[in-house]
Amino acid sequence: MELLRRLAEAAGIPGREEEVRDIVRAAVAEVVDEVQVDVLGNVIAHKKGSGPKVVVAAHMDEIGFLVSHVDEETGFLRIEPVGGFDARTLIASRVVVHTQSGPLLGLIGIKPVHILTEEERKKEVRIQDLFVDLGLPGKEVKEKVRVGDPVTLYQTFTEVGELVSGKALDDRVGVYVGIEALRRLRAHKADIYFVGTVQEEVGLRGARASAFGIAPEIGVALDVTLACDMPGVQPHEQVTKLGKGVAIKVKDAASISHPGLVRFLVKLAEEKAIPYQLEILPRGGTDAGAIQLAREGAAVVTLSVPTRYVHTVVEAAHTKDIEAAIQLLAAFLERCHEADLLL
Repeated sequence: MELLRRLAEAAGIPGREEEVRDIVRAAVAEVVDEVQVDVLGNVIAHKKGSGPKVVVAAHMDEIGFLVSHVDEETGFLRIEPVGGFDARTLIASRVVVHTQSGPLLGLIGIKPVHILTEEERKKEVRIQDLFVDLGLPGKEVKEKVRVGDPVTLYQTFTEVGELVSGKALDDRVGVYVGIEALRRLRAHKADIYFVGTVQEEVGLRGARASAFGIAPEIGVALDVTLACDMPGVQPHEQVTKLGKGVAIKVKDAASISHPGLVRFLVKLAEEKAIPYQLEILPRGGTDAGAIQLAREGAAVVTLSVPTRYVHTVVEAAHTKDIEAAIQLLAAFLERCHEADLLL
């Protein structure tokens, strides 16, 4: 899990994935034939085979912020979100502002409830109401921080019972699954491209560009999905459950998985006694949505790691589900040339 820890703790908002990219490049270099980085910043690792051409994509970016304003008098920062946030989860969090002179630890603040008016108490918390306090004089902040500096949430990676938890399992756990599956891969016919994609959280941009260049026949996105097996959520609303295995996606808001690939993965999981669950996600999407539309189109599917508390600093996944995802992806890459893609 050391690689997953390093990935999860690394900083990389959309468009600024360089710290994560360095980790991915080093990790895949020893198990593939060649690695390159395209103009958007995608890491494209190629493990040669005779066919079919398969793209496995996992996004490197995490949700975060950009500094949008520096108050010269007080030193407080205003921030612009890059990716989707529930503002309620941000109050009293710590952040890191990544400046050209180095990282600065900051605190997300909001007007105290003790002095809110009755009308203010009724309003929902908005990101516009939040600010970052660096604990420094305004003049010093102005010298160090610029508009456009990236801001990431601060949280260490940790184990909680049978779970692992961190700020960016979405989608560093998908990146980890892809790398580990390549390490375990044995004989294969597929011509495999593993892509650490950029800017997924703001529109699947890296996957769209890389898939256009590769022109795959098959695409597999690796991502997290909602595990809402918690108090107050009805069984039909839970999407997936922790500890019940890798999720084979049937549909989300960005793509409909190819039925032939879904059937093939289910059969493979049952043959190898790999725990799995089928998933339909009502909102949200993965890189599969972009790969599916590349050039003449591709047959796509998503393998998901069930995760609680998505888009918070305590995202949590079960170690058994992560292992199941690695096993199923490795088995799929070894035998995906057998899949029937006829509808």
